[in-house]
Amino acid sequence: MPGRLSSPVCLTVIWFLSWSLHLSCAQIRTDEVSGVQYGHLESNVTLACGKSQIRMPVVWHLNHSSALPWHEVTSNGTLVLLQVDHSAQGIYSCYDNRGLLLHSAKLRLGHSPGLLSVSCRVPNHTHVRCSWVDSVRTFLPAQYNASFKGNGPEWRPCVLDVARKHCDVDHPAFWQTLHTLRVTETNALGSMTTYHIVKLDKLLKPDPPEALMVKALEGYPKRLNVSWKVPSSWPEEVAFPLVFHIRYRPQGSVYWSEIYSEESPVVVLDALAGHLHQVQIRTRDELDTESQWSEWSPLLLIRPWEAYITSNDPTEETLSDNVDPFNTKLETSTAKTHNPVIEEGNLGLVILLVLFSVVILITVPSLIYVVWVRQTRSDPVTKQELTSMVKMKSMPI
Repeated sequence: MPGRLSSPVCLTVIWFLSWSLHLSCAQIRTDEVSGVQYGHLESNVTLACGKSQIRMPVVWHLNHSSALPWHEVTSNGTLVLLQVDHSAQGIYSCYDNRGLLLHSAKLRLGHSPGLLSVSCRVPNHTHVRCSWVDSVRTFLPAQYNASFKGNGPEWRPCVLDVARKHCDVDHPAFWQTLHTLRVTETNALGSMTTYHIVKLDKLLKPDPPEALMVKALEGYPKRLNVSWKVPSSWPEEVAFPLVFHIRYRPQGSVYWSEIYSEESPVVVLDALAGHLHQVQIRTRDELDTESQWSEWSPLLLIRPWEAYITSNDPTEETLSDNVDPFNTKLETSTAKTHNPVIEEGNLGLVILLVLFSVVILITVPSLIYVVWVRQTRSDPVTKQELTSMVKMKSMPI
């Protein structure tokens, strides 16, 4: 008999039986492994030890550790986690009394979706972009579905950009007064649909004008030439005209001067000579009075043209020292400008001062003469009245 047990046939049978036993144990370890289980934060979460009913005592581990959050284990081996928080997330495994793995699952915790905070932007008559922000932080991956419709019953898709959480609609029915956006957020714990009313005419807000340029006009110390381009996002059709709002002021002033125009360029006629100016522009749909003004363009700094005094002496201060760095055009003076130049505004001020002085010189002597004449005429009357009073007192009663 010992010889027979050591024969090659017996050894082969023993090896096959041991391999089969090992395979069956491996199947016990892997057959009951599931995927991801989701649960609500701040609530009780139940984890079953596999799909079948377990009648034997089991042991639960979290991330291969016997330390578990606040919990209970029922008689059938189910694990109940109580009022879970983020620390309860991880891989849960249950084992029988021999240490064999019966089931394993990854637990993720979060919230079901809430209503979204939606806002829409209408940069022109042919495009609408709506974006949203979660009102509830779910901590879970979500999917979105968005659609858009006018007054009719048919919904049309709103093209999604899930990463940026916005969607786009091209060529909406702009002649209709009201539109509706519908956005549905879905995660493993539920879904929520948000409806948002869109009024295209009131939300129409062009992008700011582009390529704003301001130039000084040579020979005109109070003028500025302002030019710009229509926003590239605005359609070029004549049916969608824009009105432009230009504002400007000397740097440091709190008061703006304003010009409205339908075309570029415009010329500012009342700039403050010799001062640096701030210039901005914005635009709006000319026909839709309920539409919004665009944002202001970036602030631009410019100084009006100035006539500088030059000298042939190379030791004196040169022109380049007086040129403002923000000037878009360097102006040079000729040899004829050796004398100071009286600007238009200063000449008017001098004339006013001269006229005022003449009026004062005429008015003051006239007033003095009138007072003297009146005083002279009143003196004889006063003397006569005194004489009459003296005579009346001397008469007998």
